[in-house]
Amino acid sequence: MSASPESTELPLVAIYADESCLGNGREGNNPGGAAGVIEHVNPATERLTRWDYWIAEPSTTNNRMALRSAIEAFRVIGRRGGRFRVLFTSDSQYLVKGAKEWMHGWAKKGWRRTGGAIENLSLWHELADASAPHRVEWQWVKGHVGHPQNEYANDLAVAAAKAQTSSDGARTSGFDEWLEAQRTKRRLTVEPAVFPSAHPFHPARPLPRATPE
Repeated sequence: MSASPESTELPLVAIYADESCLGNGREGNNPGGAAGVIEHVNPATERLTRWDYWIAEPSTTNNRMALRSAIEAFRVIGRRGGRFRVLFTSDSQYLVKGAKEWMHGWAKKGWRRTGGAIENLSLWHELADASAPHRVEWQWVKGHVGHPQNEYANDLAVAAAKAQTSSDGARTSGFDEWLEAQRTKRRLTVEPAVFPSAHPFHPARPLPRATPE
């Protein structure tokens, strides 16, 4: 089946997101952060630009922050009515499987699942609303194996969790400086993932949108 004209005409962005929860699973308040780096290539100049974003919560979970890493990304790129093709990469199987598979099954069952209540249901609905203007391909990558953009997003998320800060939208990225420092310390030898302009774009089904009963 050929791609729709809309899925090829919308500008392309690549988003690499990650999450952190300090002390995830322990009793008490566990602070967390979510962050990402957004990449775009100007088709006229072929210049790659990057922007960072991050948010924090004082008491949270890894799964919650994985969802927020995506929600915030779509809100950032959707400001001023922006609509994009998005290759969204995360090391959270909870997020990627949920967006590609689970949500559609939950919707068919009236937003219920066999195992009981749906964890973070309100955030899944926020994700559906935030991503609705865009066409999204969800991509999972294994975490903590030296993928530069993923490692950078992780560092942003951890820093946000520790400092409990927010970028309040997009900020000029510090990825290049971070990468140079990592190379100097010989912590990373892998080249960053190239911008996916040559990557065949296969958008997933739009996320189902509904108001829980």
